[in-house]
Amino acid sequence: MSPVIRSPDAVRWIVRRLEDAGFETWAVGGAVRDALAEHPTEDWDFATAARPADVRRLFRRTVPVGIEHGTVGVLTREGTLLEVTTFRRDVETTGRHAVVEFADTLEEDLARRDFTVNAVAWHPITGVFQDPFRGREDLDARILRTVGKPADRFSEDFLRVLRGLRFSGRFRLRIEGDTWKALCDSTKHLGLLSPERVREELMKVLTQDARPSGAMALYTASGVLSALYPELSEVQGGARPGREEDLWTHCLLLADILPPVRPSLRLAALIHGLAIQEGPGDPGVDARAIGRERAAALLIRLRFSNAETREVTELIGMGLELSLIH
Repeated sequence: MSPVIRSPDAVRWIVRRLEDAGFETWAVGGAVRDALAEHPTEDWDFATAARPADVRRLFRRTVPVGIEHGTVGVLTREGTLLEVTTFRRDVETTGRHAVVEFADTLEEDLARRDFTVNAVAWHPITGVFQDPFRGREDLDARILRTVGKPADRFSEDFLRVLRGLRFSGRFRLRIEGDTWKALCDSTKHLGLLSPERVREELMKVLTQDARPSGAMALYTASGVLSALYPELSEVQGGARPGREEDLWTHCLLLADILPPVRPSLRLAALIHGLAIQEGPGDPGVDARAIGRERAAALLIRLRFSNAETREVTELIGMGLELSLIH
C-alpha cells in the first residue's frame, strides 16, 4: 500500500482554483514520486487541461517560465514558485529534445514520460491516483523501467540514460533487464547532449543522493563513464599504496562521506583521482599540478564557471584528506 501523501496548502489551493474554473488538474512528476518513496519534497509540479493564458488569468502572480512549452510559474502567498503545465504530447523527437503540442487528457501527458515511477499522477483534493503504467508497483518492488518500449524512450531524449542512472542510484532501484540493455546501447549517442545538460545531471547526483557512489557505479557499469568522462574512466584500477580499494573506488567512497550541501567538495572528491593518478614521477615535474590541470579541463568542458572551476581545483590542490580533518 502506498503511503498517504501530504501536500502543502498551496498545492491544494492551485488545484482547487483551476478545477473550480473547469480545468482538470493533477500533481505529477518528481513530487509525487518522492512522496511515494517517502522522500521529503517541496518541488511540486502540476499538469492541467488549462492553457497558459487560462493559468495567467486565474492567478494574480505568475511567471512565464516556459510559455512556449505550456509552463507557467505560479507564486504562492509564501513566495514559492510552483510550475503549472498544460497537458502535452510529443509530436517530434530528436534525441536531444522533443517538439510538443498541447493535449486534451492526462493519459496523453503521462504516456510521454520517461519511467513508470515518474508517470504517476495524484489529486491533492480527492487523494485519487492515476497510474496507467503501474509506477507505484514498480516503486514498491524497487524496479526502474521505461514507459513503453525502452529503445524508443531513450532515443527520444538520450538524457534519459543519465536520469535513469540517477533515479536508480538515489532510490536504490534495480533497472529492469530490457531497460538496462537499451540504456547501455544508447550510451554511444550521449555525445549529442549539450555539456550543460550533462553537468546538470552530474550535479543532481551529487546534491540529491545521500550516497552518490550508487549512481556513479552505474555510470561505470553501463559505459556512461567512459563515454562522457574518459579521463575519470582511466582512474579505475589505479593502485593506492597500502589501500585495498582502487583509486576510483576511493574517490566514490570519499564523495559518499561528504555532505550533499557541499557540492563543490563532493565534486572535488569525485575527480581528485586525476591529481593522485599522476603520482610521483620526474622530480622536476609537479605531477599534482598536472592533475589539477586535467581536472580543470574537465570542468571547463562541462561549462562550469571560472569561479566554480577555481574553487574545485583549489580544493584538489589542498589535498582533500587534509581538508576533511579540519
